[in-house]
Amino acid sequence: MLPMGYGLDETMRFPAKPENTEARRAFELAYRALAEKGYNPIHQIAGYLISGDPAYITSHLDARNTIRRIERDDLIEELVRAYAEMTRERGGANESAGR
Repeated sequence: MLPMGYGLDETMRFPAKPENTEARRAFELAYRALAEKGYNPIHQIAGYLISGDPAYITSHLDARNTIRRIERDDLIEELVRAYAEMTRERGGANESAGR
C-alpha cells in the first residue's frame, strides 16, 4: 500500500540509514564459515535471504545464530550498500546515485 500523496507513477524515497557494521560482519562470518565447510557462500546466503530459512547458513563459527540476529531487510540493505560502494569505487556509477 502506498502512502497518501503518492501515485503509481511517482518514485518513493526510502529513508537512508547509516552503514550497518553488524550486518556486514555477519555477512563476512557467514561467507567464511560456508566456504570453510565447502559450500558456495553466494548460493547459500542468497537462499537464506530469499527464503528466510536459516538452514542455508552453517552453524560453523556460530554463523547461523549471528546472521539470524539481524533482520533480513537490514541484511539486504547492507548488501545493496556494499555493492553500490564497490561499483562507485570502480567508477561504474554516477556519484549522485547515493542521494
